[in-house]
Formats: sequence, structure tokens, C-alpha cells
Amino acid sequence: MSDVIVVGGGPTGLMLACELRLHAVRVLVLERLTAPTGQSRGQGLHARSVEVMDQRGLLGRFLAVSEKFQVGGLFGGIMKPWPDRLDTAHPYGLATPQPVTERLLEERARELGTEIRRGCEVVGLDQDENGVTVELADGTRLRSRYVVGCDGGRSTVRKLLGVGFPGEPAKVETLLGEMELTEDPATVAAVVARVRRTQLRFGAAPDAGGKEGVYRVVVPADGVAEDRAATPTLEEFSQRLRAVAGTDFGARSPRWLSRFGDATRQAERYRVGRVLLAGDAAHIHPPTGGQGLNLGVQDAFNLGWKLAAEVAGWAPDGLLDSYHTERHPVGARVLDSTRAQITLLGTDPGPAALRELFSTLMDFEEVNRYVTGMITAVDVRYDLGDGHELLGRRMRDVELKRGPLYGLMHAGRGLLLDRTGGLSVAAWADRVDHVVDHSEELDVPAVLLRPDGHVAWAGEDRRELLGALSTWFGAATG
Repeated sequence: MSDVIVVGGGPTGLMLACELRLHAVRVLVLERLTAPTGQSRGQGLHARSVEVMDQRGLLGRFLAVSEKFQVGGLFGGIMKPWPDRLDTAHPYGLATPQPVTERLLEERARELGTEIRRGCEVVGLDQDENGVTVELADGTRLRSRYVVGCDGGRSTVRKLLGVGFPGEPAKVETLLGEMELTEDPATVAAVVARVRRTQLRFGAAPDAGGKEGVYRVVVPADGVAEDRAATPTLEEFSQRLRAVAGTDFGARSPRWLSRFGDATRQAERYRVGRVLLAGDAAHIHPPTGGQGLNLGVQDAFNLGWKLAAEVAGWAPDGLLDSYHTERHPVGARVLDSTRAQITLLGTDPGPAALRELFSTLMDFEEVNRYVTGMITAVDVRYDLGDGHELLGRRMRDVELKRGPLYGLMHAGRGLLLDRTGGLSVAAWADRVDHVVDHSEELDVPAVLLRPDGHVAWAGEDRRELLGALSTWFGAATG
């Protein structure tokens, strides 16, 4: 019997498995596909996800296979210079194709002892007060204490739970794929530049891996397909390229082809008893702004330590429910952001005028910083009640005398950063580290950080500290 069964072996499920294994939780990942698809829908990590990887000691692996990028705003196709003074020590994103992200996270999950089974399709789910029984397509029945559905927008887990998924259906559809283009690269670039003056849902970018002649191509579809799961054909791609750009660039030999729409939906609940939802199983939206993969990874980062605490038996009342309380509003905000961006991408005079106005507004540094903080998620603040201005925010990677703060967080434990040397977490030492150090970037006497790096308390009052420790890390021991 596993402690947790994770349904879905994409970035969200693998990140969650890594987080759980840091706390010795017995994790089984069930993936329906027998092998990775190689499809690269997600194209990189935004600044907050870069921070997440650094907090767990994984950033070096991503830097070794990724290119940094700095594009401020990145909102509705409006590109601006990176804003000054963004609240992060990692002011950049990483161009990392999704298959690479999945490979790196799977390698780490296996290093930590995660069991991953491919070719396992979940068809049934039944829970009671002691655990959850999962039924596979081949009739196998598996038992675990908890189940987390990380199985995508068409989530079987969500459907079996009967959780509502309200929102709007797709009104426009876009074709996406990787293929060879035999046209001269200079001609491809010139045509793309011309078409994108009026049609921002079009593009052809050279393969990120550097394979000559291979491009990632995106083009508006002709309406919305009746069968959204049906893979488009190369001929369909070619027809749409000719209709939109006047040429199909000699498209041939596709690596993979897919379609996506602008459907926008969010699960009503992220938790039903012992079953939880994360990633696209909990929310779907257009990929504008590149937020989808990042939102799922950050869901897992929020959930992992809380679910591990529940399994270990020290979770205080309400800790696991705080996953929904904190992440549902974040997801809703991303949905609204992508709704706005889809409007800006329209080709009618109204959206075009709105895009021109919005572009002008983003020339103001404060607006650019606001939009960039929203897209990259470095501005996320959980509502933890009244208190210090840092409360609920994630702590940036401040430099301490002994080195970067994030270097102390690789084990996924809580951390009291104490400049006074007069505080103590002795009764929570099995869950919280105590670091006495100083940072020129921090002007508060002490901060208590949750395992996900968000500030649970700030100040110097000992009684308030004890209250925060009990709230987030359970009863004292010893």
C-alpha cells in the first residue's frame, strides 16, 4: 500500500512526487502513456518556477540545458524590456522544452525513490475513511492513503470525483506542431514578421534543440473541431498556413501535431476527502503568457509539504485544506489573465486598438513590473491574515553571510531565519530548521518560512512565533 498515488506523470505529478519523497512519503506515480510523447506544449519556466527549482537544488540541472530569457510583460503578445527592480534574485525565465522539464523531474523523482509505472490507465476510484482504492483498465486494484489527480484537462480523476468544472468552452482553436520547413530560413522569418503584424496567433520558430530545418509552428485553425481530441493532419496544417500566410513553407515530416483551444475552466474544489486535484486537472486555460506548466508545478510545490505532513501525522487542523484556499484564487487569477490576453490577440479593430493602448501603458515601468510580476508569479501573496508586509509572500533568495538563502531549503523543511539569535524552534526541530544569520537585504529581525518559501511570520515577538509554529507545523514535541 502506498501513502500517495499520483495519477499523471507530467511536470505537475513529477514535481509533487519529488516534494513528497523529500519527506519519505511512499509515492506511486501512474501514467497512462507507455512512453513520453515528446510534445513540447510548455516552452519554459518563469521566474517563480526558477526559484522553486533553486529552492530544491535543481536549478543547476535546468541551467545546463536551457537558455535564459528576459522579456518583460509577455502579455497578449506584447513584448517589453525586462522591468527594473522585480522582486526576485532570479530576474529571468528559462527556455526549457516540456520534454526536457519532464525528463529532469523524472530523474530526480527516481533518485528520491519514487515508483513510476507507465501504461497504467485509471478507470475507477473509491474512497473511504481510511484510504482510496484505484482501479486500472486491466482490472488491477491499488490501495493508498491519498490520491492526487495530475492527469490533465480531461482528468479522469476529476470526473470520477464528480467535481464541477465550470467555465467557458473553446471559441477559437489553434494548431500547434513541430515539422520540417523546406523554405529558406530568411524567407520564413520575413513571412512570419509580416503576418504577425496583424495575427499574433501565428508563428514559426526554429527548433529549440537546433535541429536544422525543424520548426515549431502555430497557426489559427478554421473554426473549432467537433472532436477536440483528434490530432490534426499535415494537410490541415498546410491549408491553414496557405490561408493565413500565403505559403505552407514546404511543410513536411511532422514530429508531432496537436490543437488547442481557448476553453477556460476551473474545478470547483481542489479536494474531496482523500483525493486532490493539481495542474490542468484543476484548471485549464489558453497557453498565452506561458503560465500553464508553471501554474501546475507551483500547485505541486504548495501541496507537497502539506500532504506529507498529513501522511506523517503532524499536520495541524486545516493545513491540507489550505491547499485549495491558497491555490484556487491563484488559478482563478491566471484564468482571468488569459481571458484578457485572448481578447488582446484578436484581429478585429477593437482588440487591435486595445492592444495598442495596452502596449503604451506597458512603457510605464510600474505597469511593466506589475504585469511581469503577475505573469511570472513572483507577486503571489497568500492571505495569511493581518501582519507584517512580508506575511504570505514568498521570500526572495536573499544573500546571507553563509551564502544564498535557497541553499538552505533543499530538504523541503520549514526555516526560521533569525538575525537576533534569541529565538528558538527547539520543540519543532524535527520539522523546522533554525538559522542564525544576517542579510543586508532583510530589515526584519526574523522570518519563519514554510517549506514552499512563503513567509508564515515576521518580527521578534516570541509568543507570536510560537503561535505561527503551531499553526503551520503542528503541536510542539518534547
